[in-house]
Amino acid sequence: MLNLREKVTVVTGASRGAGRAIALVLGEAGATVYVTGRSTRDGPTTDGLPGTIDDTAEAVIARGGVGVAVRCNHTDDAQVQNLFERVGRDQGRLDLLVNNAWGGYEQHDPRQFVKPFWEQPLRHWDGMFTAGVRAHLVTSRFAVPLMRPGSLIVCTTAWDRERYLRNLFYDVAKAAVNRLAWGMARELRPHGIAAVALAPGFMRTERVLAAHAQKPFDLSVTESPEYLGRAVAALASDSGVMSKSGRVLTVGELAREYGFTDVDGRQPPPFELPGD
Repeated sequence: MLNLREKVTVVTGASRGAGRAIALVLGEAGATVYVTGRSTRDGPTTDGLPGTIDDTAEAVIARGGVGVAVRCNHTDDAQVQNLFERVGRDQGRLDLLVNNAWGGYEQHDPRQFVKPFWEQPLRHWDGMFTAGVRAHLVTSRFAVPLMRPGSLIVCTTAWDRERYLRNLFYDVAKAAVNRLAWGMARELRPHGIAAVALAPGFMRTERVLAAHAQKPFDLSVTESPEYLGRAVAALASDSGVMSKSGRVLTVGELAREYGFTDVDGRQPPPFELPGD
């Protein structure tokens, strides 16, 4: 078990899915985790899916960490600024930021994902870039002043050795996230702060399981979201993480390097798209 008891962390988009799993694993390692998102117990959840930031913060506490739920729409710059002003008042610093907010799947029919770009609803561009790429940039912009040498920014992404991701909007957005991490790493290196993009495989998130319930498909190649969480925790505990700064990393590669497994004891390899 890793020890992150002295770490102050922020995980965005943590009502459910990857963000929730990352927050829980960090909490299990003892970290203080600020959990952000729009879904709360007092209002509707995104696309009606289960999970709120309140649930996640409670689960972080149950696992041994300190969980703090902060409602934040990451497309609203003022709310993002207020979030980090609160972290600054409460903690005086930030050791780890996980950029996971992503609006690109909202109101999206997964069966239409591979349709050509001229048949894609234009709203998906705004979801992927405004509520995705820009959210990562703005969140990082307000987080960095609280960081110190040894801090880390992780941007969750999708990647398979530069192969096309089957949807033009999605492919361009994820390439932008990867380049964003690379550029931040360049500018942050003199300050001793690392930035990486981290790609999981096909995860059994609430959204994926809801799609499976409607039309079953093969889940044997999937991994739990906590596999990604364990990769983030391993990076956060690595004193030599600066050597990875600017790179696109995969959970499968990190599992082999750091020796962790998924919750079922398996060690799924890095995700690969089916052959063209």
